[in-house]
Amino acid sequence: MTREPTRTLVLWLPDWPVLAYRREAARPPRADAPLAVFENNTVVACSAAARSQGVRRGQRRRDAQALCPSLIVVAGDPVRDARVFAPVVALVEEHAPGVQIVRPGLCALRARGPARYYGGEEEAARTLVRLLTAEGYTDARASVADGVFTAERAARVTRADEPVRVVPGGQAAAFLAPLPVTTLDDVDLASLLARLGVHTLGEFAAMPVERVRERFAERGARLHALASGRDSQPVQPRTPPPELRREVAFEPPLELADQIAFGMRVAAEEFIARLGAQNLVCTELRVVLSGERGERSERVWLHPGSFDAGAVVDRVRWQLAEDGRGIFGSGVAGVAIEPEAVDDAAHHAKGLFGAGPDERVHHALSRVQAMLGHRAVVTPVVGGGRWLAERQVLVPWGDRAVTAKDRSHPWPGSLPDPLPATVYPEPRLVEVTDIAGASVTVGERDALSAPPAILDAGGRRMRIHAWAGPWPISERGWDPLRRRRAHRFQVVDVDGGAWLLVVEEGEWRAEGRYD
Repeated sequence: MTREPTRTLVLWLPDWPVLAYRREAARPPRADAPLAVFENNTVVACSAAARSQGVRRGQRRRDAQALCPSLIVVAGDPVRDARVFAPVVALVEEHAPGVQIVRPGLCALRARGPARYYGGEEEAARTLVRLLTAEGYTDARASVADGVFTAERAARVTRADEPVRVVPGGQAAAFLAPLPVTTLDDVDLASLLARLGVHTLGEFAAMPVERVRERFAERGARLHALASGRDSQPVQPRTPPPELRREVAFEPPLELADQIAFGMRVAAEEFIARLGAQNLVCTELRVVLSGERGERSERVWLHPGSFDAGAVVDRVRWQLAEDGRGIFGSGVAGVAIEPEAVDDAAHHAKGLFGAGPDERVHHALSRVQAMLGHRAVVTPVVGGGRWLAERQVLVPWGDRAVTAKDRSHPWPGSLPDPLPATVYPEPRLVEVTDIAGASVTVGERDALSAPPAILDAGGRRMRIHAWAGPWPISERGWDPLRRRRAHRFQVVDVDGGAWLLVVEEGEWRAEGRYD
């Protein structure tokens, strides 16, 4: 037996990825600036200013920028969208419990309870819209209809001057009938129906359900029911997560890091205790520092294992030292901590027979770091870049290392593996001469003046047994102040030592050695 659709109230915030970016950006662009959010070089959301210049969802990036050269390009971030939407859902739950997050920017709840409390479906919807508008979400929309699907479609046809739409009970099919089949968000089905001459949901709903099931299986039957206004999926309210965020306000504002750290001790212990009550541990911590005059410092800290109260206080102190210097002219008025990522506590339990070598190393390094500071203990990783000194990246213990493989930039001209074992922080000045003792130079067409024969490194003269190159490196050719052009060589001396040399503006330097 098919379950009858229930009356559903939907709240929709248009262009949510754009709004989420504006809400979280340190320096948000102007409200009238054209902005678009991209995933896989495709527009997934854009601002009203961008739409006025022809930018639309689904466009390729180059097409969107051709229509709007001043378009601000923002990378899509589902985590950011969900994080910024969480306070919105919590706000709605305070006035109408039982909220289901359909996706960031769209939530649904059963209309019966709010309608009884606020005196009708339309009044309940308008009350929630006014609530969101008062919090700064000025373009909030709401609708009430039979089922989540119909209610969402009704919200999308609202206008800014009339943000509420109520579809009377039993009229879902009539409301959906004129909408295009692309509304079902199934490209294959919409393409096939278009070839069959079926262009609207009403025409699709008129098709026999048996035939639809034969051709598209249960997925097609489900879409056929949606097009007919029979949305049998009930609202599935979420269980509100425990409140783990902790905030501490200082009155008057404090200026000394030790005072702030002392004031955070109790809050940090309560924060860890609340996580423990849920059998969770925090592996990524968000710390927000607020100044009396509106100054703000926000940062996410990582941990190789999991945070304890002492580690939380250390991160607050380090952020004050690194990010707060020069920002807070009037002292720190408040500190907020919340988990950015959590994990099951069972995954971080200590071994039955004591800590292993990795845990002992972590404990020792963490203690040194706590005493000397965040950047006192670092680990080397291979980063991106063309020069060896750039690719040697020292990452503070506990921070996530961004390696070259994680970077989307291909770094043309960078040295391939294997890399030299010895890398000089500052390339050493050397001299390369030919058999007659004249300095070897590289001409305009990358041609050598003579084959390299002698390498003089710090007064030690060595005959060159073999060499390869030159390999040109060109950087920032458009910038007259920072542009660089050099040539690399690999050289093997008669003793078997292998060198990586660079000649730039007539000077030879050793970048490293293949030990």
